[in-house]
Amino acid sequence: MNRLRKGDIVLFQGDSITDAGRDRNHPNDLGKGYALMTAGLVGAAHPEMNITFLNRGISGNRVKDLQARWQEDCLDLKPTWVSVYIGINDCWRRYDHQDPTSVEQFKEGYRDLLNQTKDKLDAKLILLEPFVLPHPVDRKAWREDLDPKIAAVRELAAAFEALLVPLDGLFAAAAARREPAYWASDGVHPSPAGHALIANAWMETMGLRSR
Repeated sequence: MNRLRKGDIVLFQGDSITDAGRDRNHPNDLGKGYALMTAGLVGAAHPEMNITFLNRGISGNRVKDLQARWQEDCLDLKPTWVSVYIGINDCWRRYDHQDPTSVEQFKEGYRDLLNQTKDKLDAKLILLEPFVLPHPVDRKAWREDLDPKIAAVRELAAAFEALLVPLDGLFAAAAARREPAYWASDGVHPSPAGHALIANAWMETMGLRSR
């Protein structure tokens, strides 16, 4: 079942994986990653629906950064669908800057974003799990921090009746087909194939098929 409706405005929000090098001087630029791929697939398959896609991902962001800019970069844009992909930097900063985000802080900050979105826009929600692949090998240690945050995203999706894109499991399964570096050279940032994996999973979760 196609969950999009004619004239919908879809906002992609998140960190560098969503940002994907977008040009901040051009508000309609979608970057070079899954947001662009998804918009292209939907537009090619359903041109009659006139869906607008926006990307406001910013590299390096954590949940607290989304909270700081949610009014301008979400609520003011009045999307009808909000797609949120956040969490890996909330984990990563613990390991590279000794600046951790507890799972409680992560969950409550995320909940605040979703509450604002439902209360002020009544927009529909689609949440993407953060993921990490075991390459380089030090990424294996990140599971201790990231796994509870993935569980928090799943719990929030259920609580807010949001759609959930289970990326952690999808990338783990993909890494059984080809080595992890094929999908994400640093275990985090997807390759073109990795971005396509996300775009396809997003489409399937939304009940969309490419033609």
